[in-house]
Amino acid sequence: MDSSQNKVRVRFAPSPTGWLHIGGLRTALYNYLFARNLGGTFILRIEDTDQKRYVEGAESDIIQSLRWSGLDFDEGPGKEGDCGPYRQSERSELYAKYARKLIDDGHAYYAFDTTQEIEEMRERLQKSGNPSPKYDAITRMSMKNSITLPAEEVEKRLESGQEYVVRLKVPRRETIRFEDMVRGHVRFESQGLDDQVLLKSDGLPTYHLANVVDDHEMGISHVIRGEEWLSSAPKHILLYQYLGWEPPTMAHLPLIMSPAGGKLSKRKAEEQGIMVNVKDYMENGFEPGALINFLAFLGWNPGDDREILSLEQLCAEFAIDRVGKAGAVFNMNKLMWYNEQYMRQRSVASLLPDFKRELDKASISCEDDAYLEQILPLMLDRVSKVSELVEHGSYFFKAPAEYDEKSLKKAWKEQTPQLVEAYQEKINQLPDSGFEAVALKQQLEEVVNEAGTGFGKLMLPLRVAITGMGFGPDLFQTMQLLGKKESQERIERALKEIQPG
Repeated sequence: MDSSQNKVRVRFAPSPTGWLHIGGLRTALYNYLFARNLGGTFILRIEDTDQKRYVEGAESDIIQSLRWSGLDFDEGPGKEGDCGPYRQSERSELYAKYARKLIDDGHAYYAFDTTQEIEEMRERLQKSGNPSPKYDAITRMSMKNSITLPAEEVEKRLESGQEYVVRLKVPRRETIRFEDMVRGHVRFESQGLDDQVLLKSDGLPTYHLANVVDDHEMGISHVIRGEEWLSSAPKHILLYQYLGWEPPTMAHLPLIMSPAGGKLSKRKAEEQGIMVNVKDYMENGFEPGALINFLAFLGWNPGDDREILSLEQLCAEFAIDRVGKAGAVFNMNKLMWYNEQYMRQRSVASLLPDFKRELDKASISCEDDAYLEQILPLMLDRVSKVSELVEHGSYFFKAPAEYDEKSLKKAWKEQTPQLVEAYQEKINQLPDSGFEAVALKQQLEEVVNEAGTGFGKLMLPLRVAITGMGFGPDLFQTMQLLGKKESQERIERALKEIQPG
């Protein structure tokens, strides 16, 4: 065995049948971390043999999502290495060659049964008491295949171009064992397996054959994938055995669970307000580092109390033996917490382009970068993601068109207009250059002291008048930013439009 065979090589092998799922990103992440931790190679392979379910643009979405997340692959489409091509649709001859070898060695066979004939077989067996009939070691003997038909009949059917599939000849009674890095010793009985289709009638391979052939041909040392593939593992082990290859070490990752229980399906996710596609996180102003940090902890932990780990730190710390077997619950509140931490670590300069992009989305025009740079520090502790800067801070760009009803009811009492008018008179005397937060706060304190009332009796009504809301960043700094003229106009309008509750 040469030294290259000892090198860690892992792959992320999604199918381009839709946008990259959040669970797929976690699988890619664990593969990436495992490779980087051990100085190995991270490969992207596109498993596009299911042409019926192929979605235009899905491959570019996968690549864009990985790059946005910081998971740069070493080999893959557009980054060719020695093991390409990296799309399975471009490797068909390879699969046909190995399917033929399996047939020649007696480990696979041609099956000519129609869909209707297979359905009739299943109905017949269900009626006789078999609840889940399969095309297997027993039923194959009553079907039309190269095991039951004479050799000349098989040759004749092949030469005439009759449609067929190639099926794996699974032994009737055999225990299939392997060691899984997450689950430990795993065993399956072959009698529970069907004779898996390896080559479809269109000549393209199924996932199972293509997966095994490509993993071998690409020198994959470790297969790290979701738990949903665990039931397929014994078929893959048999294929490695029949082809005379050493299987890679396997690790089947725990499922990502819905807060409502069960696997995080699209339907369950939507019910819980969880976005399932990475694209949605990209478009909704999430920090890539926060999403990656959050996903890393969905099934793994560093063994101590740390929660914030950069991608570089995750690479240094990651060990597959700290991945748990139990499913991890997707907690949207926790993800928002992560996003807040990562966003607040960023500089104002780095946030500015993202802020401007969100303003464009909201059709708000502001060419004054200096103004925007002053808003950002005020708002950062008040929002969970960049997109909320506009959502919760629109009053920095336009006067409120309406006032929050709940805040209004709490704020605007019988004596409120007199307090607001008294404050208005005081700040009106301030010069434009003196319209600053310290002075504005001082004036408010004077008004409430003279009236013998509480600070909040004037503070809350003023906030509603200026922002339309009952919460937000420092009110006096907000007014200073808006300027004397704009602040006075908003107070004046509130006094005219709001009736005491």
